[in-house]
Amino acid sequence: MAGLTHIDEAGAARMVDVGGKAVTAREAIATGRITMTAEAAAAIGAGTAKKGDVLAVARVAGIMAAKRTSDLIPLCHPLPLTKVEIELVVDAAGVTATATASTEGKTGVEMEALTAATVTLLTIYDMAKAIDKTMVLSDIRVIAKSGGKSGNWTA
Repeated sequence: MAGLTHIDEAGAARMVDVGGKAVTAREAIATGRITMTAEAAAAIGAGTAKKGDVLAVARVAGIMAAKRTSDLIPLCHPLPLTKVEIELVVDAAGVTATATASTEGKTGVEMEALTAATVTLLTIYDMAKAIDKTMVLSDIRVIAKSGGKSGNWTA
C-alpha cells in the first residue's frame, strides 16, 4: 500500500495526519454544469420557476454544503472556511456553477469547492425538475488551486 495516503500498513482506511504541516492560505475553484431545455433555462434566468428564486436558493445550498464537506466525505478534515463564493451563469442551454473555497489551514479545500459546485447543481435540478426532468449534471471538476506544499495549479 506504499504511496496511498489514506490507507495504513494493514490496508485500513485512515485520515491523513496533517499535524506537522504548515498553515498556509489555500484556495480551490471548482466548476460544473447542468444542461436543460430552453424553457427551464429561461424560467431560471427570469426567476419565474414555481419553486421560487432557483439561483438564490442554489447559491445558499452550495455555501452550506461546502461548510459540511467533512460530514459527507469520510476522510476529509473539517476546515475553518474563510470564504465560499458561488458564481452562476445562465445561458439558453443551462447553468454553469463555479465555486471558490478558501481557508488558512494545513490541508486544501478542493473537496469543499467540489461539494459546493455539485450541491449547487443538485439544488438547481431539484427546484426545476417540474419544468425539465431530463436535466444533466456534467463537467464537475477542479479548475484551480493555490497554497500548500504543492503550490498553485490551474487546469
